[in-house]
Amino acid sequence: MSDWADLASTALVGTDRRPYPGDLLAAAAVETARRRAGRRPAESGAGEAAPEEEQEPIGRRAAERLARIVGGEYERLLPEWLAGAAATGRRVPPHMLPELLERGRWDRSVRAHLGVLAGRRGRWLAARNPVWTYLLDEPTGETWELGGAADRRAHLRRLRKSDPAEARRLLESTWERETPDDRAAFTEMLADGLSMDDEPFLESALDDRRREVRQEAANLLTRLPESRLSRRMAERARACLTVGPAVILVEPPSGCDRAMERDGIRAKPPRGFGERAWWLQQVIARAPLSMWGEPPESLLARRVPEWDGEVKAGWVRAAVLQRDPAWARAMFAWDPIADLLEALGPGEQQELAAGFTRAHDLDSQLIMVLGGVSPSWREPLASAVLHKIVKVAATQPWNLDELVRLAGERIDPGLAPLAESCSPAPSVQQVAALLRFRAEMFKELT
Repeated sequence: MSDWADLASTALVGTDRRPYPGDLLAAAAVETARRRAGRRPAESGAGEAAPEEEQEPIGRRAAERLARIVGGEYERLLPEWLAGAAATGRRVPPHMLPELLERGRWDRSVRAHLGVLAGRRGRWLAARNPVWTYLLDEPTGETWELGGAADRRAHLRRLRKSDPAEARRLLESTWERETPDDRAAFTEMLADGLSMDDEPFLESALDDRRREVRQEAANLLTRLPESRLSRRMAERARACLTVGPAVILVEPPSGCDRAMERDGIRAKPPRGFGERAWWLQQVIARAPLSMWGEPPESLLARRVPEWDGEVKAGWVRAAVLQRDPAWARAMFAWDPIADLLEALGPGEQQELAAGFTRAHDLDSQLIMVLGGVSPSWREPLASAVLHKIVKVAATQPWNLDELVRLAGERIDPGLAPLAESCSPAPSVQQVAALLRFRAEMFKELT
């Protein structure tokens, strides 16, 4: 290039400022990225050609909005933009690659879709800069046989959703050759389509050398009330709890043997926990909730003279592990933690969160609960949150920043008119502006 600086400037400023040949823009962007990677054109390898792209780039307006987000305008929306762009099957323009690859160094939330969006040129650049090589571990769309670790995980995840038995058979065929990290990741993916057909494989995984594999296998077996692990945990729980008509008597485990550890009970308690209290919570958490034979509200109404907090904390953890909706509802009323919402569908999540928002003051617990509700928020949750913002704006406007951002990022962007009409308060109008920004963003991507 005769005037590299001028071409690089054109590449980085945008695509609608002045005319240019498309291949020259791509070359300038690649050279810009190489220089940011610490290479000079005269160095070894500078003359190597980047591979031709197979994907079409995103549209001009979508690229402009990406530049605005990366430049600091609503930058928390970057993961959402990347997810939406990846769903189109297109790639980001080459002049955005350096910024995105740099951000991915420290922000893991943007990595998941970069393997696809960066295209062949992005991977070519990543292979030439040690600090960008993380990109080579992200999915590209290759198959189980030909792909890297991330591609194989993505393939297994897709297959598990469509044909759980075939996904498990495929995993079994290569299990002994997989790395410990891959075994742990693959085991977690069996949560999709989990059934008793998976029980023999998961039971054998309890003997794996990697602790994360054993722990994830135990978590999944806990969700199968007929599994051998669940039956063993039920026996242990019956030895600990005696449920009477009005009182529950408790005798925590006196020790944690090898068999208990194999079933996922961790022997060493966290700081501040006694050993027996720690073992008791875990036994109750892994015992099938169906074993108690009564609705959770009935059990929660009984008196527990000793170890009351440990028993109920165990039931909270059991509701989370076993994804039991009835228990999740009951335990949320006792201890409203966000993890319990994962057991419920999006509609019920929003219903519980709306009631909690109306009844609860704005504090860190409310933010955590709302953070556990999957987007996009519809009515009545959107209204409950907007009215909470209006109420707090009149008394504690300095305390609103996180709630305003969360509302703007989670409420369905189609509800921007609702936010606009809710109140003229600046904080509410900030939510409306962010919702409009997101609505325009999705329109450009689609």
